Amino acid sequence: MVHFLHPSRVPRSLVPPDARKDAQGWRVVQEEASPYPLVDICLNVLIANLEKLCPERPDGTLCLPEHWNFPQEVADHFLGMMTWQGRLTDKTASIFQGNQMNLKLVSIQKAKISASAFIKYFCHQKLIEVDATAVHSDLPVPDIIRGLCSSNWIQQNLRCLLLDSASVPHNSRPLSFGQLTGLRTLSVFNVWFHSEDLANVSQLPSLENLDISNTQVTNISALLTCKDRLKSLTMHYLKCLTMTKPQVFAVIRELKCLLHLDISGHKQFRSDLAFDLLQQKDILPNIVSLDISGSSYITDRAVEQFIQQRPAMQFVGLLGTDAGYSDFFTAKQGLKVAGGASLSQILEALSRYRNRSCYMRKALHRLFTETFSVHVTMPAVLQLVAIGMRNHPLDLTVQFTASACALNLMHQGLAWGMPVRLLSEVICLLFKALKNFPSYKQLQKNCLLSLTNARILTDVPFDRLSAARFVLGWLYKDENPKIQTMAVSIFSILALQLTREQVTQLDEDLFMAVKELLAIVKQKTTENIDDPTLLFSLKALWNLTDESPATCKHFMENQGLAICIQVLETFSESTIQRKILGLLSNVAEVRELSAKLMTEDVVKHISTLLHSEQIEVSYFAAGIIAHLTYDKQSWLLCDLQRSALLQDLHASIQKWPSSRCKMSALVTYRSFKTFFPLLGNFSQPAAQLWALWAVYHVCSKNPSVYCKMLAEEGGLQLLCDIQVDGQANPQAQQIAVSILEDFRMHFTSYRRFPLC
Repeated sequence: MVHFLHPSRVPRSLVPPDARKDAQGWRVVQEEASPYPLVDICLNVLIANLEKLCPERPDGTLCLPEHWNFPQEVADHFLGMMTWQGRLTDKTASIFQGNQMNLKLVSIQKAKISASAFIKYFCHQKLIEVDATAVHSDLPVPDIIRGLCSSNWIQQNLRCLLLDSASVPHNSRPLSFGQLTGLRTLSVFNVWFHSEDLANVSQLPSLENLDISNTQVTNISALLTCKDRLKSLTMHYLKCLTMTKPQVFAVIRELKCLLHLDISGHKQFRSDLAFDLLQQKDILPNIVSLDISGSSYITDRAVEQFIQQRPAMQFVGLLGTDAGYSDFFTAKQGLKVAGGASLSQILEALSRYRNRSCYMRKALHRLFTETFSVHVTMPAVLQLVAIGMRNHPLDLTVQFTASACALNLMHQGLAWGMPVRLLSEVICLLFKALKNFPSYKQLQKNCLLSLTNARILTDVPFDRLSAARFVLGWLYKDENPKIQTMAVSIFSILALQLTREQVTQLDEDLFMAVKELLAIVKQKTTENIDDPTLLFSLKALWNLTDESPATCKHFMENQGLAICIQVLETFSESTIQRKILGLLSNVAEVRELSAKLMTEDVVKHISTLLHSEQIEVSYFAAGIIAHLTYDKQSWLLCDLQRSALLQDLHASIQKWPSSRCKMSALVTYRSFKTFFPLLGNFSQPAAQLWALWAVYHVCSKNPSVYCKMLAEEGGLQLLCDIQVDGQANPQAQQIAVSILEDFRMHFTSYRRFPLC
């Protein structure tokens, strides 16, 4: 029923970055620390209860209630949230049928919906943008195009179509985009897209932005067809290109309107095309953005000369090259660089290449080096790391390197300046990585190290049951003393935060945890080693047994009582005594186990510690005596000893300071229910007095929690009974009156709680 939670010495207030020095960090703190928009909260509730709120058609699909209508912006956002949460299926997508949802922007990234559902539920809308990135193979590219072309309005007005990593059956060649005459932006990155498809696309009358990266295009000459309108061309990792460099340059030279060109390389395809491009003086006169990351033979001098001849340039990508290190790149006003030479270049790379795993790996590796000894809170940087983890969940290198970067950015003091929501996302992403890569030990170590953070363990929401299982796995398997100490310290806090139901859900893990923790305690005691591992193990056992009869039973079955006696006989430090007594008090509260504590050794030690000068030690010893003496039947053969214990208990309480006294550690309770039998037992005034003292102590320290808990659990009536009972101990009556007065003071608005 009781546990200790040591208050942190670190201030719990948020320390935002200096907006003058770190505007991005300030923005992230403002966003993450602010409440979610009301519209998002409402839509999340709707998504969570979609099948309850939306009627079902005869075919099993859902429809919106008859009088519901969504504004266009809300409808677009709602669809995006459904897709993001993985809730968009043929059954749920059917709510977009008809005219109650007016969509313009359709985001179905990674969704698993069929071609018939896409056409039926979305292609009757007046769409201007469609993002089908990595959509499931049930909806291949030809069917997407066919569906969009089924609407004359979409043919003329669709402006943006993203098909990255979508599937193309081999029997559906070639692709026909010709009817989408309004299309301005097309991305077919990582799609089975050939030169003949490029010829078809180049004839689109409005095309301005094209991404043909990692496709099967061998010849880009078809781009000459749209040379007077193409503004952006991305052909990263164009591995099948068979043209000579002069032929490629001949095409690019004709693209007079081109503002952005991306010919960046790849770890498997390091091209020297960019090196020769930089030597050209009569090419790309209006270029604003040039990406040559991952290219070979790139030098600072060559890049500088190219940019100096084109003063309007605003961006250059140099990650994975030998360029970007000269002062020119920091001195030139208005020029952004994605590279690895400085933190600002690395952050630009993380932002630009968030969807490219090969560059994300490089950028994260450089970030780890740059932040290894960082002493400044950088929430914007941590947010970029989280985006990389989220976008590449199955890339081990990204996940491992990102976990190391997150450790650098969140270590101890730095975490206190991070928004809780951002920290929560990072921890959840780390646990997702553990599921995807359960055998990669270093990734697991990074996650374990992240959990040693006081801010994360106390304030950040995450799945603590899964975390407890993960930490216990380390406790069983790893014999490294430092790892063992880490695992035990984390688990001791997690055990406190688990609900009773969650503790029960640990099942076999719970039994193994008790057994392993007792083994550690026994080993340390035998070796007479009083170290943090011993203290954390005792704390974990204390918190695990709190209001958990099953754990208390495991404790007793694994010789826990004998080990506790050995600890008390070996160590005299009050910190250890306090933890042992707190643990035994939890066992004493379990009626079917309390009789097993009434041994000569236990009673002797408890009686001695009752008179400790340390109030905390005396307090817990008194609690054990109060619970052990409650049942007279167990003491039939030694009633004199029971009477002596109760007299000793009463005399000790008289020597204690006021219930409002401050203990060296904060005593906290999950419930007062185990106190109620003692409060209602007028035949045992000493035990009743201890229970009142304990209740008043925590109520005076945290009235908003404990006075309310006392009322909601029905404890006020017991206090009223003590107050009015003529036979009650006067001191007990006085404490009962004080608790009731505190309640009235803090909860005057709580009319539903009857007061005497």
